[in-house]
Amino acid sequence: MLGNYTSPWMTEDLTIFKDAAHKFMMAEFVPLADKWHEQGMVDREAWNKAGEAGLLLTSIPEEYGGGGGDYRHEAIMTEEQTRLGLGGWGQSVHSLICSHYFLAYGTEEQKKKYLPKMASGEMVCAIAMTEPGTGSDLQSVKTTALKDGNQYVVNGSKTFITNGQHADLVLVVAKTDPKQGAKGISLMIVESESDGFARGRNLDKMGQHAADTSELFFDEVKVPADNVLGGEEGQGFYQLMQQLPAERLVIANGAVAAIERAIELTLDYTRERETFGNSIFDYQNTQFKLAECKADWMAARAMVDQLVQQLLDGKLDANTAAAAKFWCTERENEIIDTCLQFFGGWGYMDEYPISRMYTDSRVQRIYGGSNEIMRMLVARAL
Repeated sequence: MLGNYTSPWMTEDLTIFKDAAHKFMMAEFVPLADKWHEQGMVDREAWNKAGEAGLLLTSIPEEYGGGGGDYRHEAIMTEEQTRLGLGGWGQSVHSLICSHYFLAYGTEEQKKKYLPKMASGEMVCAIAMTEPGTGSDLQSVKTTALKDGNQYVVNGSKTFITNGQHADLVLVVAKTDPKQGAKGISLMIVESESDGFARGRNLDKMGQHAADTSELFFDEVKVPADNVLGGEEGQGFYQLMQQLPAERLVIANGAVAAIERAIELTLDYTRERETFGNSIFDYQNTQFKLAECKADWMAARAMVDQLVQQLLDGKLDANTAAAAKFWCTERENEIIDTCLQFFGGWGYMDEYPISRMYTDSRVQRIYGGSNEIMRMLVARAL
């Protein structure tokens, strides 16, 4: 981390956890990062290793197989992945997002059936929201889950689904009552072995090449009536909205970590690289630009740390988290662009981390709710 700053929410136990997570990923994941980048996804075995190391579902109670921690553990995992260039691993979708839908809304039977397997890495989970014709406007999803006796029949398609290729379990946003808008939406639990479920191609993206991001298809997929999350229809939109603060905040956490890494990489490079007899860092333009980058990092870090505490206190609302999401990711993209310029032609080469950071960071302004939508939400709250 830049300078000697320590987030106020860090404790001695969290520092020990952070060091353990860092060492694990350095030993087990970093040596495979180039391989995963080339093959377009992490190895399935990575999930099992992370589960064995206790790095999955760190914020889920121990009674369900989790680590018994809180949001801070998930923030640390996201930030350490980012600092090590492992942002493509969809751990936060699995551990922070999907698992907390089960914890907050699932029936006791659903929690006991799925959470321990997710914690061990036996099951990888994805959440299927976006459709080919529907992005941020979830009320307009076309996928249906219609009751037929003691089961539901799911039909539709989803796209841009993180963990789609590895997912053993998918939380599907579907209309159980197509005549209704938000009140007709439910979250359906679909296991990948179900007849009629199919994975499309692993999508070829601009960045985050190690993240398997897929199309999913549901053709007359039959699921038991008990597979409505929480056991009651029509609660899906409410459930989605209630989880938004943490989902948006963790994106901001990742953005701050990316800013830190970009500045540190650039400091190292500009001190070593010489031009016209001077290091690049010796030029006033370099120093002024990097000073501005650090000031923006300080503001972003302070904002995110304050909101982490609000979340822990149960006081963080979706609009405030939306402001952090769009502001921090905008700064992330601007700062990485500024830093890349100092690398000259090497900054454009994929083999350089700053180049991958440039393409990886671009989607931060899109997923989790586009930054335009985030601005709308903040403006409404004014």
